[in-house]
Amino acid sequence: MAPTVTIVGLGPAGSDLATTGTLEAIAANAVRFVRTSRHPAVTLLGDVTTLDHHYEAAASFDEVYTGIVDEVVAAASEAGSVLYAVPGSPMVAERTVEMLIADDRVDTVVLPALSFADLAWTRLGTDPLTAGVRIVDAHRFAVEAAGERGPMLVAQVDTDAVLADVVASVPDPPAVPVTVLQGLGTADELIRTVPWDSLCDEVQPDHLTCMYIPEMAPPIAVEVQRFVEQVATLRAECPWDAEQTHTSLRPHLIEEAYEVLEALDAFDEETGDGSDHLEEELGDLLFQVVFHARIAADDGRFDLADVARGIHDKLRRRHPHVFPESGGPSVVADDADAVISNWDRIKSAEKGRSSSLDGIPPALPALAMAQKVIRRSRGTGVAPDVVPVAPDLGSAGVDDEHLGDALMALAAWAAENGIDAEDALRDAIGRFADGVRAAEALAAAEGVDLAVADEATRARYRQQAGGSVGSRETGSR
Repeated sequence: MAPTVTIVGLGPAGSDLATTGTLEAIAANAVRFVRTSRHPAVTLLGDVTTLDHHYEAAASFDEVYTGIVDEVVAAASEAGSVLYAVPGSPMVAERTVEMLIADDRVDTVVLPALSFADLAWTRLGTDPLTAGVRIVDAHRFAVEAAGERGPMLVAQVDTDAVLADVVASVPDPPAVPVTVLQGLGTADELIRTVPWDSLCDEVQPDHLTCMYIPEMAPPIAVEVQRFVEQVATLRAECPWDAEQTHTSLRPHLIEEAYEVLEALDAFDEETGDGSDHLEEELGDLLFQVVFHARIAADDGRFDLADVARGIHDKLRRRHPHVFPESGGPSVVADDADAVISNWDRIKSAEKGRSSSLDGIPPALPALAMAQKVIRRSRGTGVAPDVVPVAPDLGSAGVDDEHLGDALMALAAWAAENGIDAEDALRDAIGRFADGVRAAEALAAAEGVDLAVADEATRARYRQQAGGSVGSRETGSR
């Protein structure tokens, strides 16, 4: 038969709040331990071994709790049975009690007791069931409260360091003040509201300090995790979702992307009309991203966390003007063009590309490809000159509508003359790109950095490269 540990709570304050069951258990056990002597009712225990020395010797709280449990278990194994007392209630924010209950070396008997929370509800005038309050251990706040929206009663805010960790773990501080409760049930009881940003300055925490947080920022992390778990359930239990692959989802991804574009077209930037539709369509597109990540996770390749981490790190690397790395070169980007130029340069270096035009998807629509090629090539300063051919627009001016008309006119002219406009444009892009690549290659061979070269040097490489769109009748040299 395993030895027995009887676990009791001393209540939240003085000896008058200890239960009859606790007093009887103390009298029935000659070998007694208390987690800490820092409690008003510790005198009830009489001859007792305190376990404060573990807090003084251990390097972490995990070591403290393990040391306490091992000492209590060893004593129980020797004596057959021992009493272990903790502040408040054994079943509220007591990690050592959880560990003892789970320990196969001993049997445990846990007696109920009044907790600090019982006094807190009375002082706050709050019904925790109606309000949906969650009790969180301050020592594990960063993990247990991640994504929580509140309300929360934070227990064991017992040191300046623990309070500082709680404050630092909340990236978006609550707008409403928190209620700090100290010494509940004692003559020194103090209850006050304190703004979040002032907690570390105004509060001197001790072993009888807790905090009530009415609300937190919206739980983005929780909602995303719920969504991820829902997609995993669909993959496991829905026949249609289970049979999908990256390939089979391609048309759905394209369709959802176009529906987002349609929602953006209908969205009014000034009034916000169309927000609900845009929100819905963005959700549908997000489903495609999470779905692909789930398929990859099922195959053991990557998951959504890897996707999020990857884009986070990429954005940081490619915005050195916003996120300067310590010891790295100083980067300045005063306008959007400079940002794009920096982005392309950093991307080319990361991918090990020899040309600024490498990596452009060949399946892009011709016009999209033309614009991408022209934009990237301008960053090198060696793009061939191109004189556009357009219908006579008269005095109408040039804007999106007239440009569309001009492109339509060119497409119609191509059809009348038996020319495939898509192929013709791709051929023109090819000749243009050849000129850019040739100039880049010549400069690289001579060790010239075109990004910082003067215009005369760039013009020389353009002339030496030749063979570009500009050499044909539709352009100029």
